[in-house]
Amino acid sequence: MVERPNRRIDLMEVNPNLSEKAQKDYALVLRATKEKDQKAYAELMKRYEGAIFHLINRMVFSEDDAEDLTIETFTKAFKRLNQYTPAFAFSTWLFKIASNHTIDFIRKKRINALSLDRGFTNEDGDRMEISVKDDGLDPMEALQKQERIERLREVVAQLKDRYRRLVELRYFEEKSYEEISEELDLPLGTVKAQLFRARDMMAKILESSRETI
Repeated sequence: MVERPNRRIDLMEVNPNLSEKAQKDYALVLRATKEKDQKAYAELMKRYEGAIFHLINRMVFSEDDAEDLTIETFTKAFKRLNQYTPAFAFSTWLFKIASNHTIDFIRKKRINALSLDRGFTNEDGDRMEISVKDDGLDPMEALQKQERIERLREVVAQLKDRYRRLVELRYFEEKSYEEISEELDLPLGTVKAQLFRARDMMAKILESSRETI
């Protein structure tokens, strides 16, 4: 009989200088990256979804945008999870991704968000400063943005019907999650989960063609 390898993560692999909470986070990161444990991904998201949403909402002052940006933050973080090292807390790394992604959104949308220069302190007490430069789009940038939108529509057209309709309602018709839920007669949680899945599929389509939006 073939002996199965021991899949248990040894907590001695976790940086002992981290707080107990940060060590548990890193143990989950190891399970996610080494064992491809989907429950570990879900647990990491559960731990920080509320805090990330709160941070982003303070920056953009829109719950709908904050919900989208929160999901996008986790999508980015999970794709880069192998890049995380326990030199600092996972929460610090995750909050930095969230703030940078939101700053990019603010720049593109030209949102006047208050008090961005105050920064924030994450759950582990690390202070992080946020600085946003308000730059308008020049004609070339505007053209490039239009080209990206057209490319986005081409990618969306490759999705399965149920995912394509969700993306169209959310991003092209700019409907709220609640409006989409009512229109498609789907539970709100299903709408969010399927939009998360749709973004992941779109990213894979773009990656396969070596393009970015």
